[in-house]
Amino acid sequence: MPTLLHYADIVLRTTTVYLFLIVGLRIAGKREMGQMTVFDLAVILVLSNAVQNAMVGPDTSLAGGLVAAATLLVLNHGMGWLRFNFRPIAHWVGGVPTLIIEDGHYVGDNLRKEGVTEEDIATALREHGVERVDQVHRAVLEPDGSISVVPKAGATIKRKRRVKVLKHH
Repeated sequence: MPTLLHYADIVLRTTTVYLFLIVGLRIAGKREMGQMTVFDLAVILVLSNAVQNAMVGPDTSLAGGLVAAATLLVLNHGMGWLRFNFRPIAHWVGGVPTLIIEDGHYVGDNLRKEGVTEEDIATALREHGVERVDQVHRAVLEPDGSISVVPKAGATIKRKRRVKVLKHH
């Protein structure tokens, strides 16, 4: 029969894995979160499987899994509270916006630092209805990985609706 010490071990293991993943994902950068590719999704899925045993050890019981899940939920809630109440933690965990286009020109150092390509930005510009970088006053890579675009005054913006293409067989 599992003891309280056994469940405390699961809580400690789960907390360690959670913090490791927070640091690892933070180091991976904003692009990883905002523009996830199929390869990124595969890594996330395999990563979750890889750390499962590290959290619960040999305990494959329902109780052990629920203790690990409850610990993750509490840690996530606690991290949200810390981010809301302590700005330095919010900036470190959540990141800060990064300027990637200014007055129609790429900010090359910031692109390299964030691991974002001009092709990634071109995609975001098209989604915002902007055809060329010289039409952009400012573009910012947000902490969540999305790209915000502020067009130059007088720039022609072509708003488009997203249309799902259905193929008939």
